[in-house]
Amino acid sequence: MTWREWAAAEGREIRSAHRWREPRDFDAAGPEGKLAPDGRPVVSYASNDYLGLTQHPDVVAAAHAALDRWGTGSGSARLIVGSRPVHAELEAALASWKATDRAVVFPTGFATNLGVLTTFGAPGVVVCSDELNHASIIDGSRLSRARVEVYRHADVDHLRHLLEAAPAGERHVVVTDTVFSMDGDLAPVDSLAELCARHSALLVLDEAHAVLGPDPDLAGRDVLRVGTLSKTLGALGGFVAGPAPLTELVVNRARSYVFTTAPTPADTAAALAAVGVVRSSEGEALRARLHDHVERLRSGHPSPIVPVVLGDEARTLAAAATLLEQGMLVPAIRPPTVAPGTSRLRVALSAAHTSAQIDALRTALADL
Repeated sequence: MTWREWAAAEGREIRSAHRWREPRDFDAAGPEGKLAPDGRPVVSYASNDYLGLTQHPDVVAAAHAALDRWGTGSGSARLIVGSRPVHAELEAALASWKATDRAVVFPTGFATNLGVLTTFGAPGVVVCSDELNHASIIDGSRLSRARVEVYRHADVDHLRHLLEAAPAGERHVVVTDTVFSMDGDLAPVDSLAELCARHSALLVLDEAHAVLGPDPDLAGRDVLRVGTLSKTLGALGGFVAGPAPLTELVVNRARSYVFTTAPTPADTAAALAAVGVVRSSEGEALRARLHDHVERLRSGHPSPIVPVVLGDEARTLAAAATLLEQGMLVPAIRPPTVAPGTSRLRVALSAAHTSAQIDALRTALADL
């Protein structure tokens, strides 16, 4: 069998399971736009642009200014000649925001988790990972060459058992999302931090979706905070923030940092401007607006990721199609992204949504 024949057979298998996926162009600046292939107007409830900063005038202007000053690309890895002043400025701003010694910027959030976990995971290390962690954490753990133990979702007692059962002499890394991307629920961060401190374990927190928290006080602890520039900050990239000895080692050991071109100046400048917005009174107002949207759709839910679990794949696809006919783009999430029997509509809310758009979605979901 040739490689083309093998690929065609694999494709047929995916299609026969009704799980074949293709990207659809969404011509939009913000939640409203036109969706391919027929150009129908829709409101998207699928974006991770939680505060609407991709369209913020200060963020857009910063990207334009960086293009004019430095051009479209960095041209090299950071450790060669790819570093621009704006990279260091952004890292300083991120470290201040997260109340840490230092931050290190990567081209993507996925690359950040790969870099962090392969730096600190090695033979003789146990990586303990929540069973619902993001794919980038799973892949980073696999690539780390450490022994990987998966603990039950948000189960501190199970994690404690794994840490206590590890052979003497093994070092521990505990890694978790703080807000889980498919359910929108929270990790028990305070309890995890206390447990890691007792066992001298390094805690790695992926805060990609933590626009509304949690934001724990981690001063003095061995904790690395992984974040993204691509969601709350409306740009592209990732970062890790933490104690200087740990972050400086990342700069020297993380292959996804050392051997890749630096983030573009425009994306970096946009993220820097976005940090300024997030830390301002305007940022507080945007978070309050987003929180209000969440409360109106599902009171008491802790994040802007609101799942509507329907279970059956066909039913979930039909529900998404019904919403699309009403001009609402809400993606159907199904295996292998989520476990069989837990297919769901994944609603992602933004401060850029209007109150009328939230009300329309609430009514449509109730009808379903």
